[in-house]
Amino acid sequence: MKFNRTTHLLSGAAIAAAALLMPMTSNAKKSAGNDNPFLAPYTNTYEIPPFDRIRTEHYLPALKEGIARHNAEIAAIATQKAAPTFDNTILALDQSGDILNKVSYVFFALSESNNDAAMQAIAKEAYPLLSAHSDEMMMNDALFGRVKTLYDNKASLGLNTAQERLLDKYYKDFVRSGALLNAEQKEQLKELNQELSTLELKFTENILEETNQWTLVVDNEADLAGLPQSSIGVAAEEAAERGLTGKWVFTLHAPSRLPLLTYADNRSLRQRMYEGYTSLASGDNAWNNNAVINQILRLRYRKARLLGFDSFAAYQLDNVMAKTLANAEELLLQLWRPAIAKVKEEVADMQALADARGDNITIEPWDYYYYAEKVKKQKFDISEDEVRPYFELEHVKKGIFLMANKLYGLTFVEMPKAPKYDPDVTVYDVRDRDGKHLAVWMCDYFPRAGKVQGAWMSEFKGSSNVNGHSERPIIFNVGNFTKPTKEQPSLLTIDEVETMFHEFGHALHGMLTTATYPGQAGTNVDRDLVEMPSQICEHWAFQPELLKEYAHHYITGEPIPDALIEKLNQADKFNAGFNTTELVGAALLDLEWHKVVPTHDIDVVSFEDGVAATLSKPAEVQFRYRSPYFKHIFGSAQYAAGYYTYLWSEVLDADAFGLFQERGVFDPATAASFRHNLLEPGDSEDPMVLFERFRGHKPQVDALLRMRGLK
Repeated sequence: MKFNRTTHLLSGAAIAAAALLMPMTSNAKKSAGNDNPFLAPYTNTYEIPPFDRIRTEHYLPALKEGIARHNAEIAAIATQKAAPTFDNTILALDQSGDILNKVSYVFFALSESNNDAAMQAIAKEAYPLLSAHSDEMMMNDALFGRVKTLYDNKASLGLNTAQERLLDKYYKDFVRSGALLNAEQKEQLKELNQELSTLELKFTENILEETNQWTLVVDNEADLAGLPQSSIGVAAEEAAERGLTGKWVFTLHAPSRLPLLTYADNRSLRQRMYEGYTSLASGDNAWNNNAVINQILRLRYRKARLLGFDSFAAYQLDNVMAKTLANAEELLLQLWRPAIAKVKEEVADMQALADARGDNITIEPWDYYYYAEKVKKQKFDISEDEVRPYFELEHVKKGIFLMANKLYGLTFVEMPKAPKYDPDVTVYDVRDRDGKHLAVWMCDYFPRAGKVQGAWMSEFKGSSNVNGHSERPIIFNVGNFTKPTKEQPSLLTIDEVETMFHEFGHALHGMLTTATYPGQAGTNVDRDLVEMPSQICEHWAFQPELLKEYAHHYITGEPIPDALIEKLNQADKFNAGFNTTELVGAALLDLEWHKVVPTHDIDVVSFEDGVAATLSKPAEVQFRYRSPYFKHIFGSAQYAAGYYTYLWSEVLDADAFGLFQERGVFDPATAASFRHNLLEPGDSEDPMVLFERFRGHKPQVDALLRMRGLK
C-alpha cells in the first residue's frame, strides 16, 4: 500500500532552485518607485506573497534585481576589514539574499503547479542566471577565505553545537561547489553547472509536455466495465472539456491512470495505459529524454571527477549519513531479497485466481494492479469501492487536523481572504497549543494542465529565530488527487489518503521548527532524514481511534464501521512484495546510473534490462520510475544517487513509530518527545544523536522488514 505515488519534498525545478540558493530570510528591502511586488515588503498578514498582483513579467526583473542585491551583500561580507567571526560571515551569509529568495520561491513553486509557455520561457533564462550566480558566490576566493579561516579555527571560537554545524555545512558546501579548485578548473565547473541546469530543466519539461499531450480515448461504454463510477465521471468530464461528446478521456495523471489499471476489465485498455505510462518521454517524438539522460550523465561524471570523486554516486553519498555506495546498496539488498520472494507468492496468487476465473492469461505487468485488487477482495473481503465513500477529501483533511491537534495541540483556522495562486488553493493560519501563530499552511490538491505529476511540500517563506526575532514559515502541500465531479465530491483511494498524510508530515517538519538559523530550519536536514517525518505520519491515517472521528460516509454521514476498519488494518501489508520491489528497484537503478563511467552513449532500455537481469527482478514488476521519467534523479541532482534515502528514512520511521506503538499512538509524552527531538531542531544537531535521544537506540532495519510484512 505504501509508496504507490510520486512523493517528494520539493519537485523538479523547485529542487534545482533550492540547490542553487543559500537559505535566506524573507524580509525584503524597499525599492522606492517600483511596482514589482517582489521588490517591496509584503504588507498582508504573515507576509504571504501577493499572488493577485504577481504577473509573469515580474519574475525576471525581480530575479535580476535579487541577484544584484545579493552580489552586493556577498561583496560586503567578503571584503570587510574586520576579522572573520561567526556573526559577520556565517550568520551574514545565512541571512542574505532577501529579494532573490522571495522571487525564486514563488517562481519555482508556480512553474511546477501552474506552468505554461510563458513560465517555461522564463525558466530557460532564469536557470542559467541562477546557476551562474551560485557559482560566482561559491567560488568567491575572498568569501571562502573567511569561511575557511573560521573552519580551521573553530575549536577556539566558542561556538555552540548549532553554530558549529552551520559553519561545517557552509564550509562543505563551498568545497563541494569548487572553492578549492584552481582558476581553470573553476571555469570548467561553471560551464558544467550551466549545461546541467539547462538539461535538467529540459528533462522535466519533456515529461510535462508529453503527460499533457497523451490521452486514451474510449468511445465504447462497454469498455468501461469494472471501473468505479467516480473514475468514469472524471473521464467523461475530461472528454467534455476537450469537446469530445459521448466519449471518455483518460490521462497519465495518477487519479486517472491507477483506477483504470486497477479496475478496467478490458485487458487491452489496461495494456494501452500501462505502455503509455512506461514509455513516457521515450517515444519517437520531440519529448524523448534518452539523449538528455546521456548528456546529464556525462556532465555529472565530469563534475564528480573535477571535484576529486570516482563517480557522481561517490560525490553525492559523501555528504549524507550513508557515506558510501556500499552502505547504501547493503541497505537496499536487505530489503530486495525478501521483497522479490514475496512477489513470487503474490503473482502465484493472482495467476491462480485468473486460472480459476477461466481468464486464460499469464500475468503481465499491466495485470498486476487488476488481479491484486481481486486477490485482496478474496482474502480480506475489502475493495477500494467499499472504502472510498468514507474518504471524502475534506473529511481526510479534517483527520489530518485532528491528528495534529491530538499529537501537538495545533489548530487550523481557514483564511478565506488570504492571497492564493490558484482557486483550488486553501490557506490556513496554524496556531500552537497556546493560540500563538505558528505558520501559514496552504494546500493545492487537484490535477490541472500545467501541474507536474506527484505530490510535494515546499515553502514560500522560511523560518528563523535570530537574536530573538522570530520569523514563522509559510508552508504548502501540492497533490494530484481524484477530482470532484458534478455528481460527487473528491473521494480518495487508500493510497491518496496515505499521500495526504505523508506530505502533511513534511509540512509539520517545516511548521514546527524552532531552529535558530535559516539554513538549519525545518526540512534543511540530511537527505537521509528528511523523509522520516513524512513517512511516520502515514501510520496515523488508519489508526482506528482517528478513523472513527474523520472517516464518515459522504452521503449518510455514518462513521466507518469497525468491521471495515479491521479489514483495512488486516490488509495493510497486502502487496508488500510489489510495493517494495518497485521502490527498491528504482533506488538500485538510480545508484547504477550514477556509478557508471559514461565513455559512450548508453542505450537506456538495454541498461535498465541489464540492471533488472543482474537483480533477478520479477518481470511482472516495473521499476517505480523508468529512467526517461525518473524526475527525482534526472530532473535535478537532489535525489541523484539518493533515491535510496526513502528506504533509509523508512527504517528510521518504522523504528520510531515502534515507540508510539509501545506507549500509545497518541501518548502525549511520546508525541512531545518526538516534536522536541526530531521535528523542531532541524539541522541544529546531528540527526543520529537526535534519533537515539528519542528512541533510546540506533535505528534497526528489522523494524522496517516487520512493518512491510517481509519478516
